[in-house]
Amino acid sequence: MEERWSTEHVLSLAPDQASCKAAGKLSAPAPWSQVGWGQGALWGQCKGSGSTPYRTVVELTTPAYKCSCPSRKFPCKHALGLLLLWSGSPEAVTGNAEPPEWAAEWLNGRQQRSEQAVERRAARAEAVAADPAAAQRRADRRADRVAAGAQELRLRIADRIRHGLADHTSVAGGWGEVAARMVDAQAPGLASRARELDNTPQQGLLAEYALLHLLAGAYGRVGQLPEPLAATVRTRVGFTTDTAELLAGPTVRDRWLVLGTRTVPLEGGSDERLTTRRIWLRGAKTGRPALLLSFGRPGQAPDLALPTGRLLEADLAFHPGVRPLRAVLGTRYGAPEAGPSEAPGGLSVTEAVTEYGAAVADDPWLDSWPTTLSGAVPVLGPEGWQLTDGRHSIPVRRGSTPDSALWRLAAVSAGHPVTLFGEYGHAGFAPVTAWGRDNRPTGVAQ
Repeated sequence: MEERWSTEHVLSLAPDQASCKAAGKLSAPAPWSQVGWGQGALWGQCKGSGSTPYRTVVELTTPAYKCSCPSRKFPCKHALGLLLLWSGSPEAVTGNAEPPEWAAEWLNGRQQRSEQAVERRAARAEAVAADPAAAQRRADRRADRVAAGAQELRLRIADRIRHGLADHTSVAGGWGEVAARMVDAQAPGLASRARELDNTPQQGLLAEYALLHLLAGAYGRVGQLPEPLAATVRTRVGFTTDTAELLAGPTVRDRWLVLGTRTVPLEGGSDERLTTRRIWLRGAKTGRPALLLSFGRPGQAPDLALPTGRLLEADLAFHPGVRPLRAVLGTRYGAPEAGPSEAPGGLSVTEAVTEYGAAVADDPWLDSWPTTLSGAVPVLGPEGWQLTDGRHSIPVRRGSTPDSALWRLAAVSAGHPVTLFGEYGHAGFAPVTAWGRDNRPTGVAQ
């Protein structure tokens, strides 16, 4: 039977402080009915303002959540409230139970989708094995299209430079039209960067032109580059590596500390947006950083969720590159367990800047790098929020964190140094998790 989670474990999954507060009001037995626990799942019905109660299911292994409420947060307050009820009031939850039909339908559907995904990956691998020559021809045709698209992009950028930067939106059709051409060339990475040029401030435009021109040119001679750098270029252009292929290669087994997690909607229509969840890890033995990405379809949470501050022993397979960071989760060796009682080790401000500089020297298209700052104090100055260690300061990246969350971070600090995990880059530091004087991790809301 699944071990009951602690209250801290449950609250670490909350998307923001408002969800924690709302879930606390639903952590008592009163609004719940048909609450049960068994077969790696937790379920219950929560009375709301309408006549029909909300049906809530939590799959505990991943974990994953399903609720009939209209909330766009993952997990919603009902899922969090149900978990808090299970954690704090064991007598209110029937154990070793069979899930009701509505819960079993969702749980079985998840299992079937997982099995179908495995079957699809196996089918693709079999197709390649059955006719490797055909697979190679398809790969060669795509490589030729991408190369032609990259060359066209370089010419477009050179043309804009010749005409001047005073009005970069005067490109015929805008950069959106150029991005569409890159999509046709099967280079989604080039398309994404080209599309962003329409919204780039003029003072940063030349730098973006240069980086995009460098990337397109690098792909033009990708065969001459060292393999780690070539893999980085292919990834930036838009080539992907199949999960099964990654897991079939070398993996790294470690006890991975969950440093932070953040779930945000992907760009797109307001009602049909996918969501992406970023989970940052650090190997307890290797010290390697890792980033797991998980995606959710409209109305569904991303499949993968790991609570901040926990340790997970597992195999990770890293995507190839000159600075391997993104990884996929392989075999798990048990459930996430309690992490260390102290805050993770971190860097000074100067060391963080140096580390990011070394990373950019390897990968010039790198916007940021996962960084843990030790002994940082958040302060509000004339130019905005800063993080200082008493000798040097770095800015908080504008737009990365709302002011309300930064004021809460200042309250956690109370003028004393804290440990902060986040992403540091040329635009500043984007905080994700803070460890205060009690050494307990606190998510910094977006």
